[in-house]
Amino acid sequence: MLGQAVRRFTTSAVRSSHYAEGPGKNLPFSVDNKWRLLGMMVVFFGSGFAFPFIVVRHQILKK
Repeated sequence: MLGQAVRRFTTSAVRSSHYAEGPGKNLPFSVDNKWRLLGMMVVFFGSGFAFPFIVVRHQILKK
């Protein structure tokens, strides 16, 4: 009984949602422009890669 009510609620919630469907539509960033996406990925992953080197340089130069 409870399982049927939950199933009806979830299917009605999915039907009433007004989100676009398709590949890349549920992401928090756009994948339409591949060059902008490439730039954003380089900045995101590059900053994570460079951070330890910047911290070590700061510690070495600190007196």
